Amino acid sequence: MKKIILTVLFCAFTLMVKSQNITEESSKASVEKSILGIQTGFAGLWVYNELKVSNQIALRTELGLDAYENDDFYPDAGFLLTTAIIVEPRWYYNLNKRIRKSKRIDNNSGNFFALRTNFRSDDLLIKFGDDENAKIVTNLSIIPTWGIRRTLGKHFNYETGIGVGYIHYFSKNAGFEEDEGEVAINIHLRIGYKF
Repeated sequence: MKKIILTVLFCAFTLMVKSQNITEESSKASVEKSILGIQTGFAGLWVYNELKVSNQIALRTELGLDAYENDDFYPDAGFLLTTAIIVEPRWYYNLNKRIRKSKRIDNNSGNFFALRTNFRSDDLLIKFGDDENAKIVTNLSIIPTWGIRRTLGKHFNYETGIGVGYIHYFSKNAGFEEDEGEVAINIHLRIGYKF
C-alpha cells in the first residue's frame, strides 16, 4: 500500500512540476527583438523591419513597391508601381496560447491586430510604358487590420490579413478643387524571407 501511495504522490508531483514549467514558459512568450526581411505578394514587393516594443507589440516599418490601379483622378494612366512607406504597430495577441499548445512563435508567428498606415506619393512613382505624364494623387490610408503570420522552416514565412479603413487623397495639391476621402480595404497575402 505504501508503494502505491508513494507512486501516486510521485506522479502528482511530476505533473505539478510540468504545469509550472508551462506557466513559466508562457509568461516568457514575446515577439522577436528585431526582424528584417523581404516579402512579396500579388500586389508588390516590400522590405520590412519589426522592432519589439513590448512582449506582444512590435512596430513594423516597410518600404516597398505597391501595385496601383490608378484612381478616378487620372483614369487613363493605367497600372503603375508606386513606392509605399508603411508604419504599422502590431499586437500579437495569442503568443501565450500558442506556447501552451506547443506551437511556434519564432519570427513572430501568431495572430495579430494592426493599425496599417500607408503613404504613397506622386514624387515616388515608378512609371511604365510610354506615358511620361502618368500621375497619382498623393494619399494616406489608415486601416485597422486583422491577420496571421506563420513561419515555414527557419527563414521563410507567410502572412495574410484583412481590414477596412479610410484613405485620404491630397487632391488639392495636384490641382483639383478639394481633397477627397473614401473607404479603403486592405487584403493581403504574402510570402517572405527573413534575413
